[in-house]
Amino acid sequence: MSLETWIAFAVATEILLFIPGPTVLLVVGYALTRGRAAAMWTVAGSCLGVAFAFLVTFAGLGAVLSASATAFTVMKWVGAAYLVYLGIQMWRAKADALLTVDEEGAGLRQKRSTFWHGFITTVLNPKIVVFLVAFVPQFMNPAAPTLPQAAIMTVTFITLAFLNDGAYALFADKARRSFLGERGMKWVQRAGGSLLIGAGLLTAATKRAG
Repeated sequence: MSLETWIAFAVATEILLFIPGPTVLLVVGYALTRGRAAAMWTVAGSCLGVAFAFLVTFAGLGAVLSASATAFTVMKWVGAAYLVYLGIQMWRAKADALLTVDEEGAGLRQKRSTFWHGFITTVLNPKIVVFLVAFVPQFMNPAAPTLPQAAIMTVTFITLAFLNDGAYALFADKARRSFLGERGMKWVQRAGGSLLIGAGLLTAATKRAG
């Protein structure tokens, strides 16, 4: 992969990532309600989900998903339901319990929970794989070995995704600190839950291209 092609890929990726989607809304929701540590574990899980999406794409399964209306619809509705479920759970959480969260020393169970929420939300977004099927080949050189190109694009995409989602997490966490107190956290909690429910509705409204 030439330097010019890599730069074009990086710029196109950053433009794509800058637009908030279900994963960003999940990260922001957790940053608002559970703080920076929980949000960053969600970002880490999302990055693993992106790696899985690239693996599926390069394995050829993405093309199958892109061509199958049934598979796309099933993944879309499962992903939408999962996000709405997380949003409702966030709405129902007690504000005083959220205030006692130890952001830096969060327990292993909480870390695993937020990590896998990020992973599952990313994997259950069929548009990611479908998009990669159409997006990645434009930057591939058919005359060059596939594996090195795939590795470079995967690492680039994941790195930019981590930086982008991490920035959203830090910004939302900073905003959260302006609402300290149980009453303020109640509204912050509802805002976070609403973001996730909105992300679920957005996912449900997604239409398959073609």
